[in-house]
Amino acid sequence: MPRPDPALLDPARYPFRLETTTRFADVDPNQHLNNVALAAMMEDGRVRFNFAIGFREAIAPRRAMVASMGIEYLAQGYFPDPVEVRCAIEGVGRTSFTIIQLMSQGGRNVAFARSIIVCTDGDTPSPIPDDFRARLISDWSLRA
Repeated sequence: MPRPDPALLDPARYPFRLETTTRFADVDPNQHLNNVALAAMMEDGRVRFNFAIGFREAIAPRRAMVASMGIEYLAQGYFPDPVEVRCAIEGVGRTSFTIIQLMSQGGRNVAFARSIIVCTDGDTPSPIPDDFRARLISDWSLRA
């Protein structure tokens, strides 16, 4: 995944914000937050974002699958300071949508992630309900 467009690195553009604590167990031998720990924090932010937007209820009885996820590590993170994970919808298709995330710590961007989420009936992609698609675009898209 190429480095993110600088326009995507402005935390104010993201409508969802989650602050999470860091743990000593997240620290690697170089005294930085481990990349695997940062990925887990991104996952937690993405799942909590999905709860906030009412994703599960909106697509029922369909399910969701993460079809793709990429993370760009932008700077080192450190224990014990908390991190902020911000989320926004970057795009919505017929059966999938893209979530982008920006993680920061102490005003510095630490990581950027992009995930493609696909609605499925269990075997094949399934259309996102029109009313939910409209809400994703109007309420949760990246702000100008």
